[in-house]
Amino acid sequence: MPRNQFQRMVFAFLTVVVTVHAYVFYSLYVVNGNILMSVTGASSVLGAIRQQGGVYMCGRFVPIWAVILVEFCLAYLLEVLMGSPCSFKLASKVFNPGNTHPVQFESTIICATVGLMCPAMSFIAAWLYYPYYAGFHPATLLANWLKLVCLNFPFAFFTQLFFIQPLIRTVFGILFRRDMNRGKYVRDKTEPAMEKC
Repeated sequence: MPRNQFQRMVFAFLTVVVTVHAYVFYSLYVVNGNILMSVTGASSVLGAIRQQGGVYMCGRFVPIWAVILVEFCLAYLLEVLMGSPCSFKLASKVFNPGNTHPVQFESTIICATVGLMCPAMSFIAAWLYYPYYAGFHPATLLANWLKLVCLNFPFAFFTQLFFIQPLIRTVFGILFRRDMNRGKYVRDKTEPAMEKC
């Protein structure tokens, strides 16, 4: 677990780098892949994206790297300003971090983060990928947002809980091994030993 502001920023950065790439792949290939190929007549999703001139975003077609860059910036800001601090506070209201097993507490943080970030990022995506060529209507925006939440939430929950967060925690532990070992030693010396099962 990050112990200071710099570590929290690095942890959020690593999380968002992996998450944004996973979601762009999921959105383009799993959710919209067949539609893109049927509309363009291409035999692959990348071929369909190339044929239509990029990915439709904000009323125009942009390259995939631009989609990743925009989503990364927005997700990182949202994670740093809302996701991380609020999910820790929510988890702390349910469990005491000092008395709860770290895996249980970290899993609670992950669930709280998904519960906050998925609707927020889906709302942003509803604006970014709104079909502006057909005109704008708030009811359509709301319907698109709810659809995105329903499509993204199961993917977000399972990938964050079982793949992304374990990967990021492993990488983070390697990057900050010395600090983590020092913190573990201090905790082992100061806290009473827990009974083994």
